[in-house]
Amino acid sequence: MQVSRRSWLKIGVAGACTLAAGGAVYRLAYPPDVARFSLNGEALAVLHAVIPAMLGPVLPEQPAARAEALAAASQRVRDAVLGLPLATQKEVQDLFGLLALGPARRLLTGVRGGWSQADPQQVAQFLQSWRTHSWDMLQVGYHALHDLIIGAWYADPSTWQAIGYPGPMKELLA
Repeated sequence: MQVSRRSWLKIGVAGACTLAAGGAVYRLAYPPDVARFSLNGEALAVLHAVIPAMLGPVLPEQPAARAEALAAASQRVRDAVLGLPLATQKEVQDLFGLLALGPARRLLTGVRGGWSQADPQQVAQFLQSWRTHSWDMLQVGYHALHDLIIGAWYADPSTWQAIGYPGPMKELLA
């Protein structure tokens, strides 16, 4: 099936309008905290689904320790975002808002049934598809999630032992 250039442009415009409408509906349903970034409800569920897919075997396997590490990682990501300029915080908030919105989640990630029920394999597939997608916007979204999660995780000295990093040289700390 060959698609004409005009049809391709119409599909692109329709997709952009759908995403804009979805973002507007999310903003109406969950008004943003204009002063600061906040993780709430489904946006936090997004993070709790993506962190294990990004960190993989680095997280503890015991359920209690895993839940504690997941909560700590979420808090570190939140703290990292709060250290960014307000305009960047808004962009990150928009990314989480888009991923939290049901229709956008299904269309852009293929994850059905909500993030709290998401299969880790399905989340990993979504991340890989965004990582290698032909749309720069999705690649930027992947890299934002990746850098926030990985950076926040390894910025904490308690995580260094798992990768054999002894920490900065003592001479540099003086």
